[in-house]
Parts: sequence; structure tokens; C-alpha cells
Amino acid sequence: MAMYLGVDGGGTKTAFCILDETGAVRARTEGETCYFLSIGLDEAERRVVKGVEEACRAAGVAPRDLDFAFFGLPAYGEVSSVIERLDRFPGAMLGHDRYRCGNDTVCGWAGSLGAADGINIVAGTGSISYGMNRGVGLRCGGWGEIFGDEGSAYWIGRAALQAFSRISDGREPPSPLLDRLRAHLELGADLDMVDVVLNRWAGDRTRIAGLARVVSEAAEAGDPRSRGILNEAARELALLLRATRAALGFDEGERVAVSYSGGVFRSRLVLEAFRRELETGPHFELRQPLYEPVIGAALYAARLAGAVLIPRTN
Repeated sequence: MAMYLGVDGGGTKTAFCILDETGAVRARTEGETCYFLSIGLDEAERRVVKGVEEACRAAGVAPRDLDFAFFGLPAYGEVSSVIERLDRFPGAMLGHDRYRCGNDTVCGWAGSLGAADGINIVAGTGSISYGMNRGVGLRCGGWGEIFGDEGSAYWIGRAALQAFSRISDGREPPSPLLDRLRAHLELGADLDMVDVVLNRWAGDRTRIAGLARVVSEAAEAGDPRSRGILNEAARELALLLRATRAALGFDEGERVAVSYSGGVFRSRLVLEAFRRELETGPHFELRQPLYEPVIGAALYAARLAGAVLIPRTN
């Protein structure tokens, strides 16, 4: 029976999944992050090898007997000097060349749309898109928090901090967001925000991204300033989507499937604003995600082998 391995690497964990030719999940395991920019290439490879071996044991299959594998690796394609090494190391582990490596955004697209043509938008701590059209795949965004990641949780959190400073100074009208951030950050004085964010947090992107929840709560309570931040985030994500569509060369009148993932979309207001943006055109069909990214990785492995699967995940 044919077996397909999917690996979904991330900044906090790496997930592994093996599907058989009927779409049944034969194994599903998790391991530590394989983000080589943080842990180094040697350690990243070791963790992936360990995870694949564990998944194969759980499925009762040897790595060499896998029909195809896809490795979605964080930061793949962002450091040109290591691409060749990343492309090569799974071969020694598997004992064959029936695999492909790519960025982990591919897993999100394949999972959300069932490896069908269309575009997936990711808005978590950062933001990025990946789409596929007639065998051609392309990413857009994902430039990092210093000069990119528009519409992400970090971008929303940074916008909230900017609003805080302006409202505190009187450069903007009063807003309930000020008091919510004061309480969340436990500030004795407004300028203590500088100490909290820059000194105690050292500008940590995850903590700044966590402020997106404060903005969402304030917006749900009716704060117009917070709603404005979320609406602008939705506009930025729609811009990312349209740029991806144009780069992939979808026909002008073609209705393109769109899905989404990431914590920002857990906000009802962001999702509603994003839907409104899509209604202005061109032609999009917004869909709820079908499967998790790790299932998508295995689905894409099957697609690369010429097989079309419908996962049986229940």
C-alpha cells in the first residue's frame, strides 16, 4: 500500500503525518522546532530525521518504503546559501529521491484547500501567502516584522503601541484602547510602556504580537480606533492576496479559491472585514480551511506522486 509522508516545520514545533493511499492517517507525531536560523542546520536536520523515524515506526513502514515525502521547512528559500543542503539531507535519511523540500507555507495552502489550486493567507505572528495555479506555486509577503508582515498580529500589536503613544500625548482623540493597554501592561505611568516593551520585553515579537488580542477585545467592545486597526489589517491581507493572484496569472474572470490560517483570523471582526475586502473583487471564493497544515503536507506529497487523496481524519 502506498504511503505518503508530510512534514510541517514551524518556529515552535515540527509535525509529521503519514497518509496511506486510502487517505487514512497511519501515523501522526510531533517534535521540536526545526527552525535552522535559531538552532543551526545540524540540529535542525537531526530533529527532522528523529521525527521521520518515529512517524515511520508508528506507521509500521521503513523510510525507504515511503512512496513520496514533502518537507515543509521554516525559512526555506530565504537563505540562498543553504538551499542545496536542505534539498539534499532528506535523501540520505530516506535512501531515495522520492521527496521534495519547500517552505512551510506550502503546508498551509495544501491543508486549507486540499492541495487544490488557489491561495492561502497566513496571518499569525507574521503574515505570508502561498498559492498554486496549474502546477506553479508562489509565495508573497513574509518579509519580517521590521519592514513587512503587514496585517499580522505583530503588525496589529505595533499599531496598538503607536496608537497608545499618540493618544497619550493628545495627538489623537481619546480611546478606550488606552486604558485597556494600561491594564494589560500594568503601567504605573504611560511612559512605563517604553520600559516594558523595549527593556523588559526587549522588543520580543511574540509578546508584541500578543497585544493583537487586546485590540480585538477593544474592537468587539465598540472602540472605533481598535476597529480601524483591524480593518486596516484586513486591507493589507487582501492586498497580499491580490498580489499573489496577479503573480500566479489566474484569468481575469476566474473565481479563485481562498482560504486562511493563523491566529489573526480568529478575530470575527478581521474575518468579516477580510470578507468585505474580497467582495470588491476580483473574483474570489472564501473557504474555511479543510485540514491542518501537517495533513496538507502529506496531501501535497501524494499530489507530487500523482495521487489524489481525500483524508480520513476522524
